[in-house]
Amino acid sequence: MKKDTVYAAPRRIEAFEFDERVADVFENMIRRSVPGYALVLELLGVITEQYGRPRTNCYDLGCSLGASTLVMRRHLPASCRVIGVDNSPAMADRCRANVARDHSAADVEIRCEAMQDTTIDNASVVAMNFTLQFIPPAERYDMLARIARGMVPGGALVLSEKVCFDDNETQHAMTDLHHRFKRHQGYSDLEIAQKRAALENVLVPETAAAHIDRLHAAGFSEVHEIERCLSFSSFLAIRQEQA
Repeated sequence: MKKDTVYAAPRRIEAFEFDERVADVFENMIRRSVPGYALVLELLGVITEQYGRPRTNCYDLGCSLGASTLVMRRHLPASCRVIGVDNSPAMADRCRANVARDHSAADVEIRCEAMQDTTIDNASVVAMNFTLQFIPPAERYDMLARIARGMVPGGALVLSEKVCFDDNETQHAMTDLHHRFKRHQGYSDLEIAQKRAALENVLVPETAAAHIDRLHAAGFSEVHEIERCLSFSSFLAIRQEQA
């Protein structure tokens, strides 16, 4: 695993992109930047095993290097198909290589396209781990409504996001703790500051309450916050069973 040094030296700050440089160190980057990431993947496996149904599709929207894709694949019946989607060619290429090294039974297809353009069909499980936050807020409801419409009754969406807080005291405390966490992972103050500047207006967080309300409005009958670690939350949303 290559160490993330993307922001280790002073540089002109441009908007964050999932380019070759980021893709090359992304596994290290996300594990050192997102507290609780390993638990998110573990919970995804548990949920996939419970809600994945034979002869259905499962989607990993924003699949990056394929960590969630492979967790889903390893917990599904052989008759299922996993479809990973990422709009970054650098990510999609590496994801295909990682999938090729895995020999689990379920078929996997990796598509290089915007998740907004992906048709969701006959889906029993959909994962969106830290990807909705990169879609413009005005487009998020339509994205989730399309997912809900494409799911089988009783299907599950796992949505993980960086969240923000309504009150300044909590926001300040969580931001400070997250920066301290990153320092403990070996990031310098320069790296933390430069990456934060690069993500400004690219990653747009919302409150947990806003996510829950939108998921209900988009067509999910049950929504549960199943994990939170500092400013990072995971939600389980269930498509209503047929009467």
